[in-house]
Amino acid sequence: METQLATRLPAESVRSSARVRAIALIGPLTVVAGIIWAILQPYRITLIHPRGQGFWWLAVQPPLLVVVAGVVFALAVARPLVADLEGDDDAA
Repeated sequence: METQLATRLPAESVRSSARVRAIALIGPLTVVAGIIWAILQPYRITLIHPRGQGFWWLAVQPPLLVVVAGVVFALAVARPLVADLEGDDDAA
């Protein structure tokens, strides 16, 4: 009885260019920057102490807007752009 213990699979080169990596990192880095900003300046987040503030004063805070902008960029801009750039790399 003969068995093959190991087989060699063709190695697919999963190389992404520096441009693709940079675009993919912009969103997460923006989210991290917003979180760090909120930690370093907690007085900007009025959710912590909402004394008599309305909804817009509570919801529209610069660190929170930076985090939301990072998430929106990562999901709505970076994903399709990275997919398009990787598709161009495969075609070339």
